[in-house]
Amino acid sequence: MINKDIDQITEQDLQELINNEVIEAKTLEYKGELPGGTNSEKKEFLADVSSFANASGGDIIYGIISDKSTGKPLELKGLSITNADNEILRFENIIRDDIEPRIPSINTKSIQLTNSQYAIIIRISRSWNKPHRIKFQDYHKFYSRASNGKYLLDVGELRTMFNLSETLAERIRRFREDRISSIIADETYIPLGENPKIVLHLIPLISFELGQRYDINIVERDLRKMKPTGISEWDGRYNLDGFLTYYYPKKGAFGSYTQLFRNGIIEAVNGRIIPYTQNKVLLCTYYERELIISLKEYLSLMKELLIEPPILLFLSLLSDIR
Repeated sequence: MINKDIDQITEQDLQELINNEVIEAKTLEYKGELPGGTNSEKKEFLADVSSFANASGGDIIYGIISDKSTGKPLELKGLSITNADNEILRFENIIRDDIEPRIPSINTKSIQLTNSQYAIIIRISRSWNKPHRIKFQDYHKFYSRASNGKYLLDVGELRTMFNLSETLAERIRRFREDRISSIIADETYIPLGENPKIVLHLIPLISFELGQRYDINIVERDLRKMKPTGISEWDGRYNLDGFLTYYYPKKGAFGSYTQLFRNGIIEAVNGRIIPYTQNKVLLCTYYERELIISLKEYLSLMKELLIEPPILLFLSLLSDIR
């Protein structure tokens, strides 16, 4: 997959794939021509798309000729088509009608080249509703991908994929319950005391993939990327779970922190934004505004870290007031 937002990919990016001899891989495939209208070509196209969704996602780039034996890109020749939008619509219709369940996230982009030809990119995100099956006429198959291309899933792999899909919701629920329990028990990254707290969790589904890790050093280089909620000054440090930004006053006031876990999850806890009052009144406009500001900043950071959606948001209000 090209390490760039699909809307920002240019002809130069495609040419650099050739210049740098970036060979086909688990998340990248080159096609010299568009799939035609025959049944066999449609089956091949559906197998390509579903295999990416059932694996790690990736890009299919039409318009680049590659060496079939090595996967090395040879030439950005482009596609001789008159209407790229019509071709993209044709792709989308085939995918929608002949793969089940529907793949939740597919993006496409056409690029007009300097030789007046076109390149078309289809970006398939890793699916969390897998496995996806081809259901074209009497053809019903499941595909996934490895470094050397797509392959048919066997019974054991299908069973594992179904089980992982079913347990993902439980793993997310358990993670959040464990973190809330720790916060209630005052087992937090900085002391927060008994003041009421707002807890924001941003949990990408991809974070629960085995071995998922991100470059948290990006925050250490610029602490502004992860400002704790509702404060104007803060510090940052590495810890065992990832990177922490925090405000902890020395004299009695309550603090705030944001934790970026190495697997991409963000936990933001603020013990200052809700005042400790016996009448249990919340200053809604203030804390809503601060949460919206923080949410935009955290989602921007996740985008910069190339964390794939979907991302689940959980908001909890905690208080010991009786």
